[in-house]
Amino acid sequence: MYVSVTGVKPESFVGWIRFWVLTLPASKKAQKAEGVLLCLFNSQNGYHHTFTVWESKKEMLAYKSSSSHVRAMKGLPKIGSGRVYGYETDAMPSWDEALAEWSKNGRAY
Repeated sequence: MYVSVTGVKPESFVGWIRFWVLTLPASKKAQKAEGVLLCLFNSQNGYHHTFTVWESKKEMLAYKSSSSHVRAMKGLPKIGSGRVYGYETDAMPSWDEALAEWSKNGRAY
């Protein structure tokens, strides 16, 4: 399995608007993407998180290249700050486990 965790922290009112405009289409597409096993959204400490688990990295990369995801990622610098982290695992992580990995290993975009 492949796990991907993203955290975005909008830094202004305009950033909030951009966040919703860009992430809603990408989120809907992720929920229906081929190979997705889990797709959750949560907010914590001012960050809006996406937590997805995929059958393999191949399926995640196919989604990552979709137009809605590319558009959302290109817009992130205009929204605010954030970090991403992805990793392979043999067991389905809990939300807390995935968020801990993101906190420890996430890279800024």
